Amino acid sequence: QVQLVESGGGLVQAGGSLRLSCAASGRSFSSYAMGWFRQAPGKEREFVAGISSSGGTHNADSVKGRFTISRDNAKNTVYLQMNSLKPEDTANYYCAAKSTTYVTRDYYYNAASPYKYWGQGTQVTVST
Repeated sequence: QVQLVESGGGLVQAGGSLRLSCAASGRSFSSYAMGWFRQAPGKEREFVAGISSSGGTHNADSVKGRFTISRDNAKNTVYLQMNSLKPEDTANYYCAAKSTTYVTRDYYYNAASPYKYWGQGTQVTVST
């Protein structure tokens, strides 16, 4: 069982930066692939960035060059550094975890369905 708690959201002006954190409880955090998703009002949840248990990363096209996902296994934490924020980045941001094996250690997952564990979300609002 893994519990995820996001933090770091808030209100920021367009062009600004925020860093989201997702702290995981439980064991074997390093064996989990992690992902960040977001959901704006009236829209479906969408993939933002993913990181495999081996550290490989992948970003959605909409955030490439602006957002960076990283993980610190010693702290059981995954981060999302968000730069050059735009009003269209406004959403509730969720982190998610999926257990992996040695065979799937290099996999990242850009769809919600593979992830078993989810946090409660943190709101990011970008003003003009």
